[in-house]
Amino acid sequence: MQSSHFVTDWLDKRARLTPDRVALIDYATGAETTYSAWNERANRTARYLEDLGVQAGDRVAVYASNRTEYLDLFWAAPKIGAVLQNLNWRLTVHELTGIVESGAPRVLVYSEDWRAQVDELKPSFSTVEHVIAMTNPGTGERDFAERDDRSPDPVDPPDLKLDHPWGIYYTGGTTGLPKGAVVTHGNVTWNSVNTLASWGIHGGHKAALQLPFFHIGGPNIFMVPLVHAGGATILCRGFDPDETFDLVENSGITHYVGVPTMFQMLQEHPRWEEADFSKLELVISGGAPCPLPIMEKFWDRGVDFKMGYGLTEASGNNFWLPPEQVRNKVGSVGYPIFHIDMKTIREDGSDCGDGEEGELLIRGPHVVAGYWRNPEATAETIRNGWLHTGDIAVRDSDGCYSILGRSKEMFISGGENVYPAEIESVLMAHSKVLDAAVVGIPHETWGEVGRAFIVVDEGYDEEDLRSFLNERLARYKLPRSIVPIDALPLTAIGKIDKKLLVNYEVAE
Repeated sequence: MQSSHFVTDWLDKRARLTPDRVALIDYATGAETTYSAWNERANRTARYLEDLGVQAGDRVAVYASNRTEYLDLFWAAPKIGAVLQNLNWRLTVHELTGIVESGAPRVLVYSEDWRAQVDELKPSFSTVEHVIAMTNPGTGERDFAERDDRSPDPVDPPDLKLDHPWGIYYTGGTTGLPKGAVVTHGNVTWNSVNTLASWGIHGGHKAALQLPFFHIGGPNIFMVPLVHAGGATILCRGFDPDETFDLVENSGITHYVGVPTMFQMLQEHPRWEEADFSKLELVISGGAPCPLPIMEKFWDRGVDFKMGYGLTEASGNNFWLPPEQVRNKVGSVGYPIFHIDMKTIREDGSDCGDGEEGELLIRGPHVVAGYWRNPEATAETIRNGWLHTGDIAVRDSDGCYSILGRSKEMFISGGENVYPAEIESVLMAHSKVLDAAVVGIPHETWGEVGRAFIVVDEGYDEEDLRSFLNERLARYKLPRSIVPIDALPLTAIGKIDKKLLVNYEVAE
């Protein structure tokens, strides 16, 4: 059986190798944490969880903004074999209720900015034995600071295998239900190994972490590989253009990741023209295809800017494009990184040739084990060891891949995946909506936004419907426009013709 010490205790290993090297910087407070101190903090946190009865395999739910306590939990939970259940604070309480019930966590930890939502969720807690506030606990809650009284010595590690779950990260569901991708210790390890072997990250590098930590990209794109290599991470509460320019010019960051919307905001900011990007070695755009004009503006400033491609089910990082090829292979995401197999297939399942469009399939030790308590979705997505991404790609004669689009109906708004089936289900729950279809349409700022086409009953009122949706859907899922229509167009086989709806002319 695989030794758990190798599998789980990353910070302990790194703290022994480079104890006094700065590992983490909290941008909001300026506090710097060495690897030795971070490891001790994680040990105290792990012991605290153990004292609360958390055992290997138990879920620890986290409903929090980007805070150092969240990162401490990320490293502490695996020390004892606990599974981090990452809750997306962009979801509504209505959406989160089912997620918490399915995950059945023993403990829930939250940050104060989500207190009202946690209070709403509490009546649905059937397995939660302890609610822990990172700051200012309410009545009946525990204080995260209790962990400071625990010993900083290493815990006794459980005996785990590489396929033991590290965390659960939620993606939208094409059937309207969120799916929890189970990321294992092996997935985290191999994503980091692949990244270090292909991206050239080393201990002298420093990255800003602005992406929400509940997304797989939060820890896995840069933070985990940097811990592996002995580099440093600057933790930010979120994205702010002014703060980002300060980071780029004054903090010494060498690596940065964002979504196209963030880069567009930076380029529209007054500081863009005079900003000093000379310290940046790599900028990655992910979450959605990045428009060429955005990339060109970075290239013109001498920045190695490229598009990445990743998905929760493949643990984060999958491709690399050498800097000297970026302008020659415009729009490409690059070559598969180490220990990864890629291919594209036709609709009949046969392999595509070079230059032929097909669905992208991924295979490797970084591909997740499946979806939490959802064997049907797992069997549909992971077949014969291959992850079926639902994305259309093409491979050139050099083996370089470009992502052309999505075969599934999902669209991406501001870097967030939006699944029409989920929105349609909520629309249809309204008493005055008889039928509904949602499509993604281009938007200058957010990349894509939703447009809902609905067949309505007598007495329909748009304001009432929007109020209904606001209570049940996260803000980024709300349709930007709602279009009443006499009947939804159908294809020859009786399915809703969404291609026609995408091109449907609507009076603005």
